[in-house]
Amino acid sequence: MQDWNERTYLLLGREAADTLATTHVMIVGVGGVGAYAAEMIARAGVGRITIVDGDVVSPSNINRQLPALHSTIGLDKVAVMQQRIADINPEAKVEALKMFITPDSVNRLLVAKPDFVIDAIDSISPKVALIEHCLREGINIISSMGAGGRLDPTAVRYADISQTHNDGLARVVRTRLRKDGFHKGLTVVWSEEPATEASLIFTDGELPCKRSSYGTVSYLPCIFGCMLAAHAINKLKKNDRSKKHK
Repeated sequence: MQDWNERTYLLLGREAADTLATTHVMIVGVGGVGAYAAEMIARAGVGRITIVDGDVVSPSNINRQLPALHSTIGLDKVAVMQQRIADINPEAKVEALKMFITPDSVNRLLVAKPDFVIDAIDSISPKVALIEHCLREGINIISSMGAGGRLDPTAVRYADISQTHNDGLARVVRTRLRKDGFHKGLTVVWSEEPATEASLIFTDGELPCKRSSYGTVSYLPCIFGCMLAAHAINKLKKNDRSKKHK
């Protein structure tokens, strides 16, 4: 059978692809943003993947979330994604943890020290706890800021958290980090486009530590997720063939 990853080999080179096959990436949150990040990580040939999320698929997820179908309503998101990743790369070791992380559980979650952490959490306290642990322990991390309430794909950017604006989630995270002594050093995916305030809804405790959400469109969370994965993949691969042609 033709090697499913041969196009990756052609672009990155066998050495870089083999490096990805030995790395461990953890994706925390596999909803609208994180599930796409997990899929891109899997399709790049990363050999060990941990996915973390305590939620189940609901009808309101279908407009934007990769694991959400009418046939998967009520199923654990991590279980759906674990099966999907196994069907992409049967050789990958995939650990699916059904849990909402808390500040108290972060240490246990990261005891294995993955090579890269992708943060796609949308609740403040666990998000900040995860980020701070990674920054203290020198674990590579990239974090998603707010994808909701936005429509313009050309406004999505990479930046250090200290350089973000027009993003309420980034503002709160930035303030919390500064309070604890972290002023910069966190790469994020964010949008320069201000959120559409008219699309804000209150969740009434629908998820732990999350009291409100913005309306969403199908493609914006996907773009965030792909950019998160791209950053991790490009940092993890050792053999950058593009440099050889400069």
